[in-house]
Amino acid sequence: MRTKNRQGNKINIITLGCSKNMVDSEVLSGQLTANQMEVVHENKKADHNIVVVNTCGFIDKAKEESINTILRQVDLKKRGKLDKVYVTGCLSERYKNNLEAEIPEVDAFFGTMELPLLLKELEADYKADLLGERLLATPKHYAYMKISEGCNRTCSFCAIPLMRGQHQSKPIETLVQEAQWLVKKGVREIMLIAQELTYYGLDLYKKRMLPDLLHRLADIEGLEWIRLHYAYPSKFPLEIIDVMRERSNICNYLDMPLQHASDAMLKAMKRQITRAEMDQLIISIREKLPGICLRTTLIAGFPGETLSDVAELKDFLTLHQFDRVGVFTYSHEEDTSAHQLIDAIPAEEKERRAQEIMEHQQEISYLLNQQKVGKELRVLVDKKEAGRYLGRTEFDSVEVDNEVIINTSQKLVIGDFVNVRITKAYDYDLEAELI
Repeated sequence: MRTKNRQGNKINIITLGCSKNMVDSEVLSGQLTANQMEVVHENKKADHNIVVVNTCGFIDKAKEESINTILRQVDLKKRGKLDKVYVTGCLSERYKNNLEAEIPEVDAFFGTMELPLLLKELEADYKADLLGERLLATPKHYAYMKISEGCNRTCSFCAIPLMRGQHQSKPIETLVQEAQWLVKKGVREIMLIAQELTYYGLDLYKKRMLPDLLHRLADIEGLEWIRLHYAYPSKFPLEIIDVMRERSNICNYLDMPLQHASDAMLKAMKRQITRAEMDQLIISIREKLPGICLRTTLIAGFPGETLSDVAELKDFLTLHQFDRVGVFTYSHEEDTSAHQLIDAIPAEEKERRAQEIMEHQQEISYLLNQQKVGKELRVLVDKKEAGRYLGRTEFDSVEVDNEVIINTSQKLVIGDFVNVRITKAYDYDLEAELI
């Protein structure tokens, strides 16, 4: 068994799931670094002796990936490649007792709000004065920033409140300081994330404060792009769109998961909105800000969904011409209200419906991309792969959206902005030349 003393430990953090989990891992890394401990993300060198697996417990596929990852780390420990394996995150929060019984080789399990306990186990002190300082797992030119934790919504399919608790906003001053710190570190794009962006501030300030927060963040010198993820459609505050229009460094981009388009499904999902209200909201947003990029996510195969519901969803996509769409298959999650419904649609049929919806959206995406050919756009250079530079427009978020392939023999700097002209368009990506 390889062993090291406390100062000689090297801790590897493996992050699964969403960007909110990534921020949690970055905060853990920052705390460990402040304790003069060596920490790495997703270490490929395998020269670490301690592993922390930050798990996801959102849907079946994510839970399976988390379990498999834990088992791989436990196997390394059994073979003497690791000294300690710790598990944290949503899966650990939700199934801690079961996991302790089934995988006793893990040294300790921690919930989503137990960072101080995890640090204590690692012989580190929790430093409350770090004010959002963290060790970024992203490239240095962009970062995610979590503006709140938890969710007060009661969507019937969602287990997030079980794992993350009720909505808790971070104070505006704290977020401004965190954003300033990120910009000083070289971050040029900040993606605001939360389980529910539009609810921000109701708990602390007794009113929705996202527009105020956006103005404060937009004032930060050197912050070039601010991007909004995960806005809830019911009672959506249109003042957000006004701020987008007024402030040039807020991307004309809104990620607003709608989940479905038929009233029967929206009611069963407890989405607190009707199809007609969603139609009007989308029209109002685009009237206020023509050219805004709208991204949404949808669920296929929810209990009781009919082929007629799927057809209505496709018609909805055709009508509103969403720029970006993601589709998940329904996962029957225990302790959610939808778990009381009969999950009668076979997994293969759920997948078939999801594929049908995505193929429909693929045609829409292709036509929308063709309209960009010949246009001049500002692009953030993200990386270089296979000799080509890849970047994004303000209408594209990291990993989930389109990329722009920049054809040039010039040397570009990762994290810089360049102006390009679009020369070719595909279903999901664009090609461009430097202007």
